[in-house]
Amino acid sequence: MAGVGIAKDLLNDAKRFIPGGVNSPVRSFKAVGGYPVFVKRGSGSKLYGECGGEFIDYCLSWGTMILGHAYPEVTKALEKAVKDGTSFGAATTKETELARLIVEAIPSVEQVRLTSSGTEAVMSAIRLARGYTKRNKIIKFEGAYHGHADYLLVKSGSGAATLSMPDSLGVPKDFTKHTIVAPYNDIEETEKIAEKYKEDLAAIIVEPVAGNCGVIPPEAGFLKGLRKIADQHGALLIFDEVITGFRYLYGGAQALFGIIPDITCLGKIIGGGLPVGAFGGRKDVISLLAPQGGVYQAGTLSGNPIAVKAGITTLNILKEKNPYAELKNKTEELCEGIEKIAAADKIALRVNRVGSMFSVFFTNEAVVDYRTAKKQDTDSFKRFFHGLLKQGIYFSPSGFEANFLSLAHSKGDIEKTLEVISEVLKK
Repeated sequence: MAGVGIAKDLLNDAKRFIPGGVNSPVRSFKAVGGYPVFVKRGSGSKLYGECGGEFIDYCLSWGTMILGHAYPEVTKALEKAVKDGTSFGAATTKETELARLIVEAIPSVEQVRLTSSGTEAVMSAIRLARGYTKRNKIIKFEGAYHGHADYLLVKSGSGAATLSMPDSLGVPKDFTKHTIVAPYNDIEETEKIAEKYKEDLAAIIVEPVAGNCGVIPPEAGFLKGLRKIADQHGALLIFDEVITGFRYLYGGAQALFGIIPDITCLGKIIGGGLPVGAFGGRKDVISLLAPQGGVYQAGTLSGNPIAVKAGITTLNILKEKNPYAELKNKTEELCEGIEKIAAADKIALRVNRVGSMFSVFFTNEAVVDYRTAKKQDTDSFKRFFHGLLKQGIYFSPSGFEANFLSLAHSKGDIEKTLEVISEVLKK
């Protein structure tokens, strides 16, 4: 219990200077209760807490650390890059190199603009789509998170689409009046919505795999249907691949599913653990960006040389190693193991997975989609989460978030995780 006391003290100290003691709400453990882990360092598949604990990490900075923490080649590259300077506010050849790697990898991207975060990338992509089409409205999907831009912080619709109300204080209603929420995986309803707003529909934005309400894969024909709807009405299709980019395949989720969007948003993995984002697509669309065109977008730290170097190193390693089959197999072993343990103990539990992403749901539902995910027994998940945490397993601290595997996770890590899960579920 001494560790809990230290964590409480650390949180209370942080609260003196930081609202809620954290710089991103999910870090507060509000969804699971208790006191958050304050991390001192990471190495490989492990996190090490300020309280002295060691944890096998399946959050991985929300999917960013696909190579694992402090990957030697990345840290070595960063040490060298830092000596050359940390920020210039001027063009560098490193930016061109990272852009080239992204263009060569992602099927839809002919040109790309770097930003400092995934939120910036999505904001800019939507502005670009509106500038290109000279229209205002966008369709997003229920349960999807695309960053904290005002017009994307909207409440989800309940079945039928809604003209959405703000989901945060400080967001005027007028800011969200052009955002239409549709039910994810319901192509028929999406067709009706697009038909209704076709004269002013600029874009449809979608996570190819919904990661913020659990790992919810697209149903057969859904993404293909969105491509058809966008083409039919002269709107642009935007894939938010901030999470999925370089996670399933080197070409992203669009390579996995064989659907080519007009604009792709990226982040997380392409920065190798440093703050970064990017959006790219067809050259005729991207060419509208300033200084070449009339859609303004800028950032002092966009293409930051340190972040870019970490990204270049990470993408080159992924390109060389092509670890995606290995990552998928590791995830399959872990997830099937969890389901077998739960079944043996007659516990209502489902695991959703795509590639090296997975989510655990305590539910009787045979299939967990964005609707049935809401029926999860959140009290059971809280007990499950803290049971694992006490024995050194760190899952994402919400029952509606994704978990991830990295190259650094070993067979021993998976075996230990399954042993702990077996013990926790029995309790």
